[in-house]
Amino acid sequence: MRASSPAGGYGGNSLDGMWQAVEELRSRIDRRMGTRAGKGEVRAAVLALLAERPMHGYQIIREIEERSGGSWKPSAGSVYPTLQLLADEGSISAEESNGRKIYSLAEAGREEAAGRHGAAPWDPAAAASGGVTSLPRAGMELAQAAAQVGRTGSAGQVQQAVAVLDEARRRLYAILAQD
Repeated sequence: MRASSPAGGYGGNSLDGMWQAVEELRSRIDRRMGTRAGKGEVRAAVLALLAERPMHGYQIIREIEERSGGSWKPSAGSVYPTLQLLADEGSISAEESNGRKIYSLAEAGREEAAGRHGAAPWDPAAAASGGVTSLPRAGMELAQAAAQVGRTGSAGQVQQAVAVLDEARRRLYAILAQD
């Protein structure tokens, strides 16, 4: 095992392994968490999209995936029941066109969509304010940055990074300790 990398960092084999583990964990979180939404997020997304224009179910799925940068792709098993529920409630209506149901907002749906304040569920601002994947994703990004410092940083940079991470850990526990 190398004591340090040519760049002066401490990127020996054990840290290479840590880097690979971080990458694997990130991809697992992206696969598992990136396709799921919290309660009400599918409904909010459907209403937000139908407020823009009428769409069929597959278009809704595709739009959510595109607007989330691929991090959220709701399944047909979550979108179509939501569409049916919204139709049963009178929030949307469906019209047959070329063998597909095209959904559009009814008055109740327009009112609900207008009453929703804040970012759309796929927006980064929604994730930052507590979206489904925001905490695991932020943790993975932090771990990636720490691993990069460990791979390429000098001894002094590694010590600074350790101090930052120690402070971050203390501050996270302080959040839990709040009333």
